[in-house]
Amino acid sequence: MSSSTSVKITLKISSLILRLLLNTIFVILLVVLVIYGSRTAYNFTYQLYGPVTVESEPGRTVPIRINKGESSMDIAGKLEVNRVIVDKYSFYFRAKLQDKVIMPGTYRVNSSMTYNEILDIITDYSNSEVQDSTVNTDED
Repeated sequence: MSSSTSVKITLKISSLILRLLLNTIFVILLVVLVIYGSRTAYNFTYQLYGPVTVESEPGRTVPIRINKGESSMDIAGKLEVNRVIVDKYSFYFRAKLQDKVIMPGTYRVNSSMTYNEILDIITDYSNSEVQDSTVNTDED
């Protein structure tokens, strides 16, 4: 066998091994990405539709002040910062899906409450600790 033929065979074998290795790495990365994406989608969907709480009973009671004109995302951010909800995005979408109007006021919410329980409290002005006669409670 000539030296040129042996170099060609060595290059072909090296190329084949390199392609197999790169294809294997690509498939592994793809599987990891699919698993991570599926897990993330499942967790978000569970937070959106399931009975999610931050803590079990009795939890922590936290006063939340909602100002007139605050957006649902701002309120969700306050709840997340105070560790009353798991994720502000899932809470925001839950509020939008239920088409509830969040009322300004000061409310006491607990970290053991589900998203629905929290929404029931902050959408009913009669639950506010401070009643203001200038707040319009009519839902449009």
